[in-house]
Amino acid sequence: MIHHLSIPAVDPRHVADVLAELMGGSVTRFGPHPNSYIAWGADAVGTAFEVYPLGTEMKPGAANDGASFSNNAHHPSFGATHIALSVLRNKADIIALAEREGWRALELSRGSFRVIEFWIENILMLEVLPPDMTAEYLAATR
Repeated sequence: MIHHLSIPAVDPRHVADVLAELMGGSVTRFGPHPNSYIAWGADAVGTAFEVYPLGTEMKPGAANDGASFSNNAHHPSFGATHIALSVLRNKADIIALAEREGWRALELSRGSFRVIEFWIENILMLEVLPPDMTAEYLAATR
């Protein structure tokens, strides 16, 4: 089970706010790195997104130190990382949230299940699954 994922954003606070709204949760600051936030889901498993400024890199710490953070001004705009996220919102609400933000969102088939491609800042894709699509996903993957 994945409990949290870190993602980059041009506007980390705004992206964290939208993700928290999508998940019915809340936002807190992420203390170890400036201008970073955590969007908490309102579920029983602690689903969360750590949202860092675009270009943030995590690197292994020295000796017994934890990860360190740096900024790469030459970061790529797109990448292959994405996540499928089940939410308690319906398709119309998810699409409307993306439209309000000016972000791309559309329902697509992945063969034996459907997803809503929800493009954060039109850069990073989430596959968002409302309850009916979550049921399809679980049936197809079990």
